[in-house]
Amino acid sequence: MAIRRFEDIQAWQKARQLTDAIYRYSNKSDFARDFRFRDQIRSAAVSVMANIAEGYDSDADADFIRFLSYARRSVTEVQSHLYVALDQGYLTQQQFNELFELATTTRNLISGFIRYLRQS
Repeated sequence: MAIRRFEDIQAWQKARQLTDAIYRYSNKSDFARDFRFRDQIRSAAVSVMANIAEGYDSDADADFIRFLSYARRSVTEVQSHLYVALDQGYLTQQQFNELFELATTTRNLISGFIRYLRQS
């Protein structure tokens, strides 16, 4: 499938799912009341989507790769925050596993896209 807009990028689509899930879970109970932490994990998730979209508008593959690298780092930040959420009892182990796997899939898609751009 040809990429005609950033919404066509598989990694962006998965990042959108991750962001939606982070928002859903962080709207509940003690998680929602931990304002600074809640805002931090949400910001990291949104950053994944935003950097993919921003990179798409780059004039060169090297710039796009740079923004994809930022997005990948933000996914890793989300994964680190998920451990805090688990340790604080904001997430069950099952919820943690679901979100962590979604983040891992997103990270892998971004990494694959970076490899593709480097080879083309």
